[in-house]
Amino acid sequence: MSIGRLPEHEQRILDEVERALSRDRRLDRRLRTLRLSRRPDPTRLLSYRPRTLTVLLLLVLSVTLLVTGIVTSAPGVIWAFAAVWPVTLFASFRLLCRWTEG
Repeated sequence: MSIGRLPEHEQRILDEVERALSRDRRLDRRLRTLRLSRRPDPTRLLSYRPRTLTVLLLLVLSVTLLVTGIVTSAPGVIWAFAAVWPVTLFASFRLLCRWTEG
């Protein structure tokens, strides 16, 4: 696997390192299974277990943004509420599920 830019002795050393790394089965398996996914992992999302304090802070933030959005009608505040509200609902739902499990 010569790329033509290295001196011969450096190329030999590089080839030896590549052979040694290719013999490592565990490293080879990890490199083959390493995938950079652009989509969120649903199992990781479903295993999310929010804490009570996190849900309370999200609820306070959502209510504050809701009231501020109603009073000022500012588009930025309304969009912020639109972004925070689904996260708050999801975290609240997961917390309620955790409480009813056991």
